[in-house]
Amino acid sequence: MARRTTAGAVRGARRPEVRLPPLRPYGGTGLEPDGDYDGLEFADTDLRGQDGSGARFMDCALTGCALDETALRRARLLDSVLTGVRGVGTDLAEATLRDVELVDARLGGTQAHGAVLERVLVRGGKIDYLNLRGARLKDVVFEGCVLAEPDFGGARLERVAFVGCALTGADLSAATLTDVDLRGAAPLEVARGVARLAGAVISPGQLLDLAPVLAAELGVRVVGEGA
Repeated sequence: MARRTTAGAVRGARRPEVRLPPLRPYGGTGLEPDGDYDGLEFADTDLRGQDGSGARFMDCALTGCALDETALRRARLLDSVLTGVRGVGTDLAEATLRDVELVDARLGGTQAHGAVLERVLVRGGKIDYLNLRGARLKDVVFEGCVLAEPDFGGARLERVAFVGCALTGADLSAATLTDVDLRGAAPLEVARGVARLAGAVISPGQLLDLAPVLAAELGVRVVGEGA
């Protein structure tokens, strides 16, 4: 089920190279729809329930911020670093993340369907029930993090790598994978859409672990002799 290049390797994902300029402390009272935030540091800022739909964050640092039910639909996060953010129900649907580092996040039920992620590094932390249905991921690295039941249904993944992270209960239904490196995912659990692994690289051990799911997907019955 794994497609390799002629050299037997997968094209690696390009990581973001974020170099933040000197930042000014954020002194506002709340996010605004279509707001423009440039060169700001949001330190331990409570953004719960606020509406930043369509806003642009450029050269920003968000550190220790609360993002419960924060509306960032169609927002643009560019050349920015988010560290230790936490929240349930953050809405990033149709948002654009380009050259972004997400470090040690604790998020649950994040809505990022239809989002575009390009040159994004997700390092450390845990994200539960991440909704990336119909999203486009290019040059994205998940490193040392836990992804519990992520939904990649209908998403397009190109040059995406999972490095030393746990990937459990993943939904790959109707997803398209190109140069996706899953060898660093342990455990690797695919709940739905295992047949969509074409275009990914897995290890021999992962193939054995996925064998029961692959057999079920193909309608193959595995029965011992004499049974």
